[in-house]
Parts: sequence; structure tokens; C-alpha cells
Amino acid sequence: MLPMNRKALIIYALVIIATLIFLFLPDSASKEIKNVDVSKTVNIQEWKTKNGVRVLYVFAPELPMVDIQAIFDAGSVRDGNKPGLASLTNGLLSHGAKLGNKTLSVDDISERFDSVGARFGAGASKDKAEISLRTLTDSKWLSKSVATMQAIINAPIFDKEELERVRKQLLISFEGRKQSPGTIASESFYKGLYGNHPYALPSIGAEKSIKKLSRTDLISFYKKYYVAENALVTIVGDVDRKKAEALAEQIVGQLPVGKKAAALSAVKDLQAASSVHHEFPSSQTHIIMGQPGIHRKDKDYFTLYVANHILGGSGFGSRIMEEIREKRGLAYSSYSYFVPMLKRGPFTIGMQTSNKQTDEAMKVLKETLNNYVKNGPTEKELLHAKKNITGGFPLRVDSNSDISGYLAVIGFYNLPLSYLKDFNSRVEAVSLQQIKDALKRRIHPEKMFTVTVGTSID
Repeated sequence: MLPMNRKALIIYALVIIATLIFLFLPDSASKEIKNVDVSKTVNIQEWKTKNGVRVLYVFAPELPMVDIQAIFDAGSVRDGNKPGLASLTNGLLSHGAKLGNKTLSVDDISERFDSVGARFGAGASKDKAEISLRTLTDSKWLSKSVATMQAIINAPIFDKEELERVRKQLLISFEGRKQSPGTIASESFYKGLYGNHPYALPSIGAEKSIKKLSRTDLISFYKKYYVAENALVTIVGDVDRKKAEALAEQIVGQLPVGKKAAALSAVKDLQAASSVHHEFPSSQTHIIMGQPGIHRKDKDYFTLYVANHILGGSGFGSRIMEEIREKRGLAYSSYSYFVPMLKRGPFTIGMQTSNKQTDEAMKVLKETLNNYVKNGPTEKELLHAKKNITGGFPLRVDSNSDISGYLAVIGFYNLPLSYLKDFNSRVEAVSLQQIKDALKRRIHPEKMFTVTVGTSID
């Protein structure tokens, strides 16, 4: 290994010191440690940049670091007839950019972040695309990392050679996905659940489409969706309001205003039960069953959140785990969950079981769901679920990165700024009758779509 130069050693030492301070601070000295009063520690402030980008900010001075995210309504739902366009565009942002009169290569960009101990990330999901940065707040390190992030967002070059290199990597990954029964099951599940809706295809896109995407396609997508009207910025860390405002202006203040992305079409209910089986040479069968569920601003969100915690969202304390694993030993793990999105994301129940036990496992899974929808939980189950959820909530907001993640959700899905403050009280307010009513209205066991991937047993 080559010896580090003096500058790199100093930066490395600063990062290590900051990490050690965080790890060994006594509980009383850190507001990011568990058992905090969220309403007092997470004070969300809001404003807009000069070109109209919404900014959500939380001052968190415990560590000399800041987490910055730029979020765009530029997820795979915007791919149109070119699956993979959103993901490929987002991925190429950091593979070359203009910074002043300089053109930064992918290696230049990586070196600039590494040289100041910064952590950069990017990715596109179905709903949105994100660019994130964690960096030290000392001006010597902050200015370089933020300038690099600014270049990536405002002046990507979409280098042709990098496009071909990334394309080859993606095509190789598609071959790996074909050998993963879990991936096969998940992709088949979304396709069967959503049909012609944009949610049907995986965010990574489709192999045939990836082969055809051009640099012009990426530039057109970038110009249409990476604009102020389509953007959100979140800032959490050891920078005051004035500095945060300056950072937001620097990062996205020069973006063209553009137009807000068009509203997505509604997700349709399933009209009848159906199933698909994929033969796969494995000792176990993957089972996924579900239906369209809830969106982020759904009036039943908290009711069904608590209801699902009891059904299959709490691990060993859940109904599904009790019936599938504890009583019958049919699977090591089993689960249920909602994925709330801009439109109705999936309600999913699933597990893996041995091929010879597939029929029995599916029968128990369906019976457990039917019984739960018909009768609802007990008072004891509801009380336990509320204690579990509210007691664990501080652990889900005990770091700047956690808070930053919640700000992205709050801002992108236009939730109330009091979301974190009100979370536990909204959970506590859920009643047994509300759960029973919501289950009967929203979950339809007789109309589930089921995917199995494994070896059939004759």
C-alpha cells in the first residue's frame, strides 16, 4: 500500500476522531441517542430557494458533519416507453461533470470526495431520484465537497465512454438477476399487480431497453426532470440557517425552473384472484402474495401500519410468524408489509419454504390472512403493537442520516412538517374498531395475486 500524503492523513484522522466522539459520547451529552423527545429535537424549518426549490432543514450541532440530499420527481415511473432511463440517467450524473472551466472525469469526482472524507451517493427508485452527500462542516472540506455535488447536479456531461461502460455493467447484472429466484418472484409480482401502470417494471429497467438507450435520451430526460419545479433539498447537520440557505442556493439555485412532472395515473384494484408459477431449480420455493395497498397520504395509513405490525410486520411477535414458523416450522421467516408510494404501493405477504411444503404453507398463509381480516386483532395484540412501535420510534430517528431520510419522505410526499412529532400520538389513537373496519375495506383475500418460484413437486 502506498503511504498517504500529509493532507490525506489529516483528513482521515479528522473523520476517525469525529466517529469516535459520536460512538463514545455519554447518553446525556448527545441529543441523537435513543429515548429522545422527537418534538423537541427535530425542529424542521422550511423555505424556498430563489428559483423555487423547497428546502427542509434541521439544525443538528452534535457532530461537525452535514447530510445534504437533492431529491427529484425523476424515478422510473417517468421512464415512459424506455425502461431504465431514469436509473441510467441518475447513475451517469457522477460519471463526469463541468466545474467552472474544468471537466471532471468519474475518477476526478471520486478523488475530490475522497480527499475531504466525504460520502456521496445517488440512486433512482420507482417514485424518485436522489443525490446525497455527507461531509465535514469545516469550510476547508465543506466547500470542495459541495462544489463537486453542485457540478454533478447542474452540469453532468453524460460521457459516451462512461455510458457504454455502465451499460455493459447493467447488462451483466441482468444475467445475475435471471439466476435469483427472489428477483424473479419480485419482478413477476409487480408485473402481475400493476399491469400497464408505471409501477409494473423494475427501477433498473429492462434489458432490451437498456441496450437501445442513447446519450440523447439521457440528456433529454435530465433536462426535463432535473429542474427546480421538480426538486427538493434536505439539510441536516452542524450548519446554521444562514449557511444552510447558502448551501441550498449553491447546490440547486442555478437549475432552470422547468415544469413539475405530470400526475401519475391511479392504481386499479385487482378484480379476481390469480397466480403465476416460475419453475426454478432450487430446494425452496419463494412465495409472494398481495394486492395494491396504500399511498403515502392515505387516510388509513396509520391504522393499516399498526394492523400490519400485528399481522406480519413485527417478526417473531406477528400472527404470520406464529402460524408459519412457531407452530408448524414451514419457513425460517415470513412477513407482510405495505409499501406506500405516490400512488398505491403493494401490500405484500411472503416467505420461502421447501418445495414439498409449498401447498401446505400457502394454505396456512391464506387461512391466517382470512382469519385476521375477518376478526381483526385482540386488545392484547393491539396494546403490545402500540408499545412496540412507539417504544422503538426514537431509535428510528437517532441519527442525522435517519432524520435526513424522513425529511426526504416528508418533503417528497408532501406530508405535514409535524409528521415526526405526531407519529406516536397517531399510532396511539388507532382503535380496535378502526383496524377491523380498515381491514375489511382495504384487504381482499379473495382477490390476491400470487407468485411462486421453485421446483414443482408432482
